[in-house]
Amino acid sequence: MECADIREWRQHDVVDEGGKRIGTLESVYVDTATDEPFFATVTVGLPTKRRLVFVPLAGAVVGPGYLRVAFAKGQVKGAPAIDVDGVLPAEEEPAVFAHYELEYSTGASGERRLARR
Repeated sequence: MECADIREWRQHDVVDEGGKRIGTLESVYVDTATDEPFFATVTVGLPTKRRLVFVPLAGAVVGPGYLRVAFAKGQVKGAPAIDVDGVLPAEEEPAVFAHYELEYSTGASGERRLARR
């Protein structure tokens, strides 16, 4: 996946592996080691109480107007979240990876693993 292409998906529907709508694609986070798209944030919740949840982009498929992720809606909605205008604190990155049972490591100098693009 090219980062430039994935930015064009903003505001598209995000659906789970079975096609159930999860929310709307808000932004893309890249792996700082490779600069490749790694996670997306999805806007979920009621209009009065929205939040952004994280979902890995591994195995994601793009369709007309949607992004299908390789995870179930319940797992994604239960993922660590931030406020819609918030940022992910570096110390919370490991929890995002752990939620999806992904290995987490910082960069060689201890820098963050994820960067918003």
